[in-house]
Amino acid sequence: MNRLLLIVYVDDITGDDTSGIADLKCYLQNHFQTKDLECLQFFLDIEVAKFRKKITLSQRKCVPDMLSKGGTLGCRAADAPIKANIKLLSDQEEILDDPDRYWSLVSNLNYLTVTRPNIAFVVSVANQFLSAPRTTH
Repeated sequence: MNRLLLIVYVDDITGDDTSGIADLKCYLQNHFQTKDLECLQFFLDIEVAKFRKKITLSQRKCVPDMLSKGGTLGCRAADAPIKANIKLLSDQEEILDDPDRYWSLVSNLNYLTVTRPNIAFVVSVANQFLSAPRTTH
């Protein structure tokens, strides 16, 4: 059984019937002003690559920019994103002079969890201190 889906809201056509998709594209181009962008390559700074029957998502192009903005471009990579059994409290140390930088970093990290689920836990920990980030956070 062939399937053909037309998703008008986001302007995508998908399915496993390649000839049906080609026919639909032709029909739409004859009746409406359309533009065929071919295969998806980037979406919201996420690179989409298809190899054989697998799809890979990557944010490798935006990571250096995020690291540069956060002032962490030259830092060493860590084996684990957070030390084991660390206890972070909301009243430890002094409040940061520039909480905007902390908020920006955490926001960028939230975005990276789309393709890097291994940092999701530490990002959720960092999110807990957005209202009053301290130097230990």
